Amino acid sequence: MSAPDPIHPVILCGGEGRRLWPVSRSDKPKPFLPLIAGRSLLQSTLDRVADDARFAPPVIVAAAQHRALIEAQVTADHRLILEPVGCNTAPAIALATALLDPDDIILVCPSDHHIADDAAFRDAALAAAELAREDWLVCLGIAPDGPETGYGYIQRAEPLRHGYRVGRYTEKPDRATAARLLVCGDYSWNAGIFALRAGHFLAELAKHRPDMARLAAQAVESGRNESGCFYPAKDAFAAIDGDSIDRAVMENTDRAAMVEADMGWTDIGNWDALATVLEREAGEIGVGRNIAVGSADLQGSRQVFTMSDGPRISVVGLEDICVIVSGDEVLVTSRKAAENVGALPGAITRQTKE
Repeated sequence: MSAPDPIHPVILCGGEGRRLWPVSRSDKPKPFLPLIAGRSLLQSTLDRVADDARFAPPVIVAAAQHRALIEAQVTADHRLILEPVGCNTAPAIALATALLDPDDIILVCPSDHHIADDAAFRDAALAAAELAREDWLVCLGIAPDGPETGYGYIQRAEPLRHGYRVGRYTEKPDRATAARLLVCGDYSWNAGIFALRAGHFLAELAKHRPDMARLAAQAVESGRNESGCFYPAKDAFAAIDGDSIDRAVMENTDRAAMVEADMGWTDIGNWDALATVLEREAGEIGVGRNIAVGSADLQGSRQVFTMSDGPRISVVGLEDICVIVSGDEVLVTSRKAAENVGALPGAITRQTKE
């Protein structure tokens, strides 16, 4: 029996750069930052599917303004689609699928997540691809370890080969609802990673969001290849009422499935999440360890995370805080409140690092 055709990774690369402000900005958002082990999150995402015959060269969908960053960080063979405006994940995936063969299996991967176990990721991706070949729209699910309100929840229904049918989606619940879902025991976090057959996804998008599907198709048909990049037609693409793949398709289709993945996943959605990843990398989570990136003196303190691109940070007698220095901006937050950083005036108004 011949091996199945390779899976086509579709890497979604962008963002407003607010949640890890002030280090992350709109001109250099989270995917491009070398936050862990000296590699950017984009580079680590590409590493997971590199040098493996089961994966084709990736398709990267990004904002036009980030072309230079991508070209500086990505040296392996790839195809680059540059969006004229951001319209969320469903239109971005529609662009990539329209440029591939209808029978191609794609693996949609955000470029700003951390995965500790690459082998487990590949195992889950291959299992999801098998379901996608049967025209399931497959997401990877993560076993929840707390009532997290920043993630979507997906309910496991009847078993399928390699996974489960999805029973219900619950998008970013409040804490009481998240706690209830945790008690139910049959919900997983939505990792935002999807395996899809290109033609089937486009058919489902046309069924549930016909205007989006039509405009995305027009943007591809009238787009242009230039200097090794594909530019969708701006007028058609900018007219799309953007939305996520979850709301546009996954919550509406009757072919949603899930594969569970135990791969050490986090979306690094705030400074506390990054501190937790770095603690785990150091092997001392939960024992009061301080983590310092850059110059710091930390005395009589516990669970303090600091990052500085220059000035020394000194902290005495404090617990559970993050102190971030980037250029002329200083952020001090409790780790508990780190999820609110993106709403700060500085994160909203000073998006370009001068």
